[in-house]
Amino acid sequence: QVQLVESGGGLVQAGGSLRLSCAASGSIFRGIAMGWYRQSPGNEREMVAVIRFGGSITYADSVKGRFTISRDYAKNTVYLQMNSLKPEDTAVYYCKGSPLPGGREYWGQGTQVTVSS
Repeated sequence: QVQLVESGGGLVQAGGSLRLSCAASGSIFRGIAMGWYRQSPGNEREMVAVIRFGGSITYADSVKGRFTISRDYAKNTVYLQMNSLKPEDTAVYYCKGSPLPGGREYWGQGTQVTVSS
């Protein structure tokens, strides 16, 4: 059973924009947190942005001021608006859902974002 489905990746020139979407099942979407993570070749997966049940948001320092995470409760979807993209943003972007504290985490299949210089 597919629980998280990402979309919106692609190839863009430096300075451009992309919007990623993550459609989640309701039980995951309404959990304690939803987030975006990324992994580039040879590097560990890193947190990009997290939005919590109470509305608090955390961004990685490298994306502050350029990326915006948001959620649409009507669509059970979390978005990542990425502006002023840089070549170093190139990675596979993953959506993660954390429904319960200390409980199972759910990952999407990932979507490739490539930023050309």
